[in-house]
Amino acid sequence: MTTKRENIMAAIKTALANTSGVGTRIYRSRAEPLSRGESPAIVIEPISDIAEQNTSLPTLDWTLRVRIVVIERAAIPDQAADDTIESLHSKIMNDLTLGGYAIDVQPSRTEFDIVEADETLGVISNEFEIRYRTQVGDLTQ
Repeated sequence: MTTKRENIMAAIKTALANTSGVGTRIYRSRAEPLSRGESPAIVIEPISDIAEQNTSLPTLDWTLRVRIVVIERAAIPDQAADDTIESLHSKIMNDLTLGGYAIDVQPSRTEFDIVEADETLGVISNEFEIRYRTQVGDLTQ
């Protein structure tokens, strides 16, 4: 069986299908650099997952922090990425249960890194906190 965390990550990738500006260039936990022809793109990656024991129930309440990175090459990459960022935000916030796997989704921060590359490169990191619950002894339920 698959853990709820993995189901949530898959639901995020599914929700981001057809995000403005990136087409099918949506990657999960991609470590290798993107070529010029592969941008703009989105990379989805987990950052942390913290559990708290729910004392009134035999469950764990989790907070999964996820980073959704928009990678854009342009003279002003943060400006060029703005439509993509707006689109991904709307898609993630459209279903706060991510297909029934989560209790809530909240945006937490956005960071902008502009770096010199073959063309000015923007790496815009959008972080979300996703609350979900599992059984104490079973991460799939």
